[in-house]
Amino acid sequence: MELQKTDPEFMERFRNFAFDEVMKEENQQLDTPTRYLAILAALIGCGGVDAFQEMLPAALKNGVTPVMLKETVYQAADYLGYGRMLPFLNATNEIFAQMEIALPLPGQATTTMNDRLENGVEAQTAIFGEHMKEAWKKGHINRWLADNCFGDYYTRGGLDYKQREMITFCFLAALGGCEPQLTSHAGANLRIGNDNAFLIQVISQCLPYIGYPRSLNALRCVNDAAQAAR
Repeated sequence: MELQKTDPEFMERFRNFAFDEVMKEENQQLDTPTRYLAILAALIGCGGVDAFQEMLPAALKNGVTPVMLKETVYQAADYLGYGRMLPFLNATNEIFAQMEIALPLPGQATTTMNDRLENGVEAQTAIFGEHMKEAWKKGHINRWLADNCFGDYYTRGGLDYKQREMITFCFLAALGGCEPQLTSHAGANLRIGNDNAFLIQVISQCLPYIGYPRSLNALRCVNDAAQAAR
C-alpha cells in the first residue's frame, strides 16, 4: 500500500524530518554509504524488516556494495541472534534477485575451523585492548565470543574493524535493553578511531528509525564511554 496516498500528512512530516531536517543538521552529517550502513544496521536491530526492504535498493545505488550489506546482515547473527537476523537475510536475498545480483557473493572468510580462535582473539585484542588476550579462557561462552563472534565474523572481508564496530553499536542501540554492552562497544569504537562526534552523528541519523528513547540511551552510553576513556 502506498503510504503517500493513505497517510499523506504523516508521510509529509516523516519525510521532512528524516530526509531533510536530520540529513541537513549542522555537524550531524555522515557520508552517504556510512549513513545507509548505520541505518540498515539499526533497522535490523529494531526488527524493522519492512523499512529495511524499502531502503536497501537505495543503499545499493549509493555506495553500499552487496558484500558490505551481506556482511552487515551476517554479523547481526552474533549480536541479535539467528531468529532476528533470518528475516533480513531472506529479504536481502529477495531484493538481490530482483536486482539481478548473482548469489552466492564472493567468499569473505579469512579463517579456518583450526585457526578461528587464534584469529578471533587477535581481533578482540586489536579492538578492545591487551586485556582480551586471555579473556577467552574464563569460560565456554567467552571462548565462543572469541572464536565465533570475532573469529568467524570480525575477521571476514568486506568491512573493516571500524565499520564492524559501528554496525555493532547500531545493532545494540536499536535493540535496547543491553546498555552495558552498548557502552562497552561505544568504548571500543572510541578506541579504534570512531570518535565521540562520529558516534553522535550515527545516533542522529538513526534516530528517525529507532525513536527518541533508544537514541537518548545511546547518547548516554557514548558519554559514559567517553568519560571512562579519559
